[in-house]
Amino acid sequence: MKFLYRPLGMLLGALGGFLATAIFGQVWKVVGHDEEAPSATMRNRTWREVLLAAALQGAIFGLVKAAIDRGGAKGFQKLTGKWPGDEED
Repeated sequence: MKFLYRPLGMLLGALGGFLATAIFGQVWKVVGHDEEAPSATMRNRTWREVLLAAALQGAIFGLVKAAIDRGGAKGFQKLTGKWPGDEED
């Protein structure tokens, strides 16, 4: 039954990536006071800006991924009665 969850998990993961990108863009506009978050190779950006953007982006992506994965697993369980993920020993 877990094999049925894989395609759903992949779809949810892609949607989560789009959602996380949109959230990060909006948060960066407030936090960074700029339209575009800096990349590590932008010459005129400070270390502080680059590292703050990277940390914030990682936190947002991690949070959205966990929420999407957990919600998808709970929904799958509700529909099928089977947990699609790992079980604790």
